[in-house]
Amino acid sequence: MKKMEGRAVLCLILAAALVIGLIVFGVKFVKDGDDWASFYANAHVYSGGRLAVGSVYDRNGVELLTNDGDGPHYNEDENIRKATMQVVGDYGMNVSTAVNYAFRSEIIGYNILTGTNGFLFADNRELNLTIDAEASKTAYEAMGNRNGFVGVYNWRTGDILCMVSKPTYDPAYPEQAENAESGSYINKILSAAATPGSTFKLVTTAAAIENKADLDSWSFRCTGSYEIDGEKVTCQSAHGNVDIYGALSKSCNCAYASLTLELGSEAMNEIVDQLGLTSSYDINGIESVPGSFNFDTYNINLGWAGVGQFEDQVNPLSLMVYMGAIAGGGTASSPVLLSGSDGGSVDLLDSDTALKMDALMRNNVTSNYGDRNYPGLELRAKSGTAEGAPGRTPDAWFCGYSGDLAFVVCVEKGGYGSSVAGPVANKVLQAIVAQE
Repeated sequence: MKKMEGRAVLCLILAAALVIGLIVFGVKFVKDGDDWASFYANAHVYSGGRLAVGSVYDRNGVELLTNDGDGPHYNEDENIRKATMQVVGDYGMNVSTAVNYAFRSEIIGYNILTGTNGFLFADNRELNLTIDAEASKTAYEAMGNRNGFVGVYNWRTGDILCMVSKPTYDPAYPEQAENAESGSYINKILSAAATPGSTFKLVTTAAAIENKADLDSWSFRCTGSYEIDGEKVTCQSAHGNVDIYGALSKSCNCAYASLTLELGSEAMNEIVDQLGLTSSYDINGIESVPGSFNFDTYNINLGWAGVGQFEDQVNPLSLMVYMGAIAGGGTASSPVLLSGSDGGSVDLLDSDTALKMDALMRNNVTSNYGDRNYPGLELRAKSGTAEGAPGRTPDAWFCGYSGDLAFVVCVEKGGYGSSVAGPVANKVLQAIVAQE
């Protein structure tokens, strides 16, 4: 009898262990099943260490990548391949934020019920992106032989339409990877931060609107330089008397340095946090990098920081979303890369602040950049010239929005933003609008 009781207890223990094991396995299967399916040793979906199944398409059904037993096959157009390389990914999966790496399970067609049996569903091995291949090609070509980045997204839907980063290379020729220019594997829109130059004045302006009650009557006399503790912030010329409209449209460094010191470090730290510039965005599971700033001082450095220099480092995607929030009355959709997905929304600005920012940015175009250079767009924008190391040609920035489209452009070592980055933005926006 005792033997029977002992055996019964043992059986109960084993049964309990089996149940617990099945529960643990079930949880891990649900949680990690897609990772198991996309593991490189899975011969059902890999051939020679390369994905052998799945295709990637742009928003219009243009094929960007097809995987089969012979390896990845890219779009026939060389410039589309180069323009979308950091988004789609290369042969060696060297771009960690690219879809062929980040969304392997989706490309493989993993389903919790059917596994990787893609033949059971006609479309479960197709990944459809929000990217517009032709607009990306336009951006790539508009950049010419210069490096930098171009980002455009629909702030209402969150769809990222263009995300071009240079340098790049042709992924159809893997041998080029060995000689690829440094930075080719970085999607700068997502994974970089850079000195924004005068585009950052849009941030300082928002801080002033929300913290300075007399901003409507504020004025500053620019003599070409502004002294802070024996050191000088300088402008390219003396702008004379300027109000906030004139200070922004003439991009007066002296006026903005004075305004920043008046606002103080606390207000500047609060505004970059409020506008999402120090946070990451989750783009269908891909994390963007946050920006970084140093306002914890009261001297010449604080003045230059308010102008967009000193240690200011802005992530392009965050700046683009901020542009979208101004257009949206303070709120914009979070960016997404997978077609049909919803990233939610972000509230960045008070509606009254957004309305005032809209008027200021529209004035920049009508009084400075000229509507004739952006026909049919009714553009709101701000340019920037970001100084780098001594002797280095500045980076040219241009950001803003038109209708549902928010954008950011940077041409590295391009010089002046409105004359160099502005035409790039115009070409890309016109290409997108023409398809609507």
